[in-house]
Amino acid sequence: MPDSVHAMSPGDSAPYDGHYAGDPFQVLSRVFGHQAFRGRQEEVVAHIATGGSGLVLMPTGGGKSLCYQVPALCRPGVGVVVSPLIALMEDQVAALRQLGVAAAALHSELPEGEARAIFRDLHEGSLKLLYVSPERLLLAGMLDRLEQLPIALFAIDEAHCVSQWGHHFRPEYRGLGVLSERFARTPRVALTATADPRTVEDIRQQLGLTDDPVFRGGFDRPNIRIEAAPRESERAQLRALLKDQAGQPGAGIVYCGTRARTEQTAEWLRGDGHDALAFHAGMDAGAKREAHRRFARGDSVVMCATIAFGMGIDRPDVRWVCHLDLPRSPESWYQEIGRAGRDGLPARALLLYGAGDIALARHRIEESPAAPEQKRIERQRLEAMVAIAEAATCRRKLLLRCFGEDTEGENCGNCDVCLAPPKMFDGTIAAQKMLSAVLRTGRRFGVAHLVDVLRGRMTDKVAQFAHDKLPTFGVGKELSDGAWRSVARQLVARGALDVAVENHGELVPTEAARPILRGEQTVLLREDMLRAAAPAGGRSARMGGAAPAGVASNDPVFERLRDWRRAEAQAQAVPAYVIFQDRTLAEIAAARPRTLDQLASIPGVGRTKLERYGAAVLRALEG
Repeated sequence: MPDSVHAMSPGDSAPYDGHYAGDPFQVLSRVFGHQAFRGRQEEVVAHIATGGSGLVLMPTGGGKSLCYQVPALCRPGVGVVVSPLIALMEDQVAALRQLGVAAAALHSELPEGEARAIFRDLHEGSLKLLYVSPERLLLAGMLDRLEQLPIALFAIDEAHCVSQWGHHFRPEYRGLGVLSERFARTPRVALTATADPRTVEDIRQQLGLTDDPVFRGGFDRPNIRIEAAPRESERAQLRALLKDQAGQPGAGIVYCGTRARTEQTAEWLRGDGHDALAFHAGMDAGAKREAHRRFARGDSVVMCATIAFGMGIDRPDVRWVCHLDLPRSPESWYQEIGRAGRDGLPARALLLYGAGDIALARHRIEESPAAPEQKRIERQRLEAMVAIAEAATCRRKLLLRCFGEDTEGENCGNCDVCLAPPKMFDGTIAAQKMLSAVLRTGRRFGVAHLVDVLRGRMTDKVAQFAHDKLPTFGVGKELSDGAWRSVARQLVARGALDVAVENHGELVPTEAARPILRGEQTVLLREDMLRAAAPAGGRSARMGGAAPAGVASNDPVFERLRDWRRAEAQAQAVPAYVIFQDRTLAEIAAARPRTLDQLASIPGVGRTKLERYGAAVLRALEG
């Protein structure tokens, strides 16, 4: 993809000229190729198109972009969209240009000549949507320039970046409150997929939206299967997931806690024969651009990345996301797993975690220079994440509750707990044995040595410290090594044990251990976690159908359409999905249209795409 994109270039379809101004349904149909809005889109669009402002909360893949793009095309003037990432802006612009919409992006990497061309188009009134970074928008003179122009609306994407309580807080976003002062009569809409109630109120306060409505579209993404498992054999567990996903088109993302781990994971995956890429903030800018370009253009890659990758990515066919470390909050996790299945088709999210993750996260919070109130909130969020990871009840219910959604009725039916409900048992005695071993060995040892003591294994270290003389030596032979590690992990999760991360990972008891040791508190443990750990994501957890609904996984027509799309995307240097999404290709493959009129009736085929690609699609269908 080119490093920068401006409005339109010779040979493009004619830019959208406002012919349908004032009619959202005409814009939706003729420009975007859809016959109906989804969820609360229609309500939001009508409110903004008639001059209203507000905050939109919709899940990733829920159609937030249409909530400002359609009103911007209905109203006179240019719609200004504030976006945090260059790659995100360029992908959005590329997708709009495919639809014939005159769009441009202003950011720090734009050559001066292209920036001048964009300003010229802006002042001539030929742009309908302008994407801009918050830093560029707030530069001296930029707001003055915009005040001289008709502005259709301001859209603030990834609005959680505004809030100090948000999981991706960016100080430069705080300055956007000036828009409510200088453009008081211009519609302003803030949009995010991840904001808990505290963050929502902070966004409204900072952006001057306290008197405007909040449109909640619901956070549930029922097409994503949610799974979590103890990290027992990381490579084996990830290999099992990849084996289960073999043959399915699309991409996968592996989130790692450190830069080094992203590179190591990508390296061994390549050794296994996978097309794996690394992405983190410490990489050379050119290498990052190339990795993002390959991901965005639709290659079937595995992206191994830190959380520096992914905010706002538009690729719809990410089929799975795997975390190798515990996320710091449900909000972070939700945004990251939400990058899977944006096309609405089945997707998976697998979380692998260990007791050390929990302890390290707690330690970092306590050692941070944050204010006491901030630490308290971060602790709450971490404990909510731990509860989801160790859940014995529907994980989706626990996740949605973090966003203020208390779901009623039956469980989700698409998380590992619902699909294979775990059995609980009274593990008080096992917990007491583990806590006793920790205390009697002097709170100086990690879980591996404690397991040796409990299992009665005479190792050099056991002999060195005479731990074979302790009353706890050999009292735990009834459980396997993996089972005892699970007991320790579950005790860390409930706060009865901590891990001395600043030393060598020694297990130490907390105050919460006292009532357990005294027999005053019952400890329920998950029975499945006490069995010898098996790789997560095996065939029993396999998702249905590799291809989109209605299309056989080996349908040659669907594959011909994908091949044509791949070649077309490479020729234009744009992501494949901005030409047609898999869902649209699936509809075309299933319907087998023979004429342009029949093709025009397929959802996702708008006027511009019909004119540009219709004949080629029909040829591809003929084979």
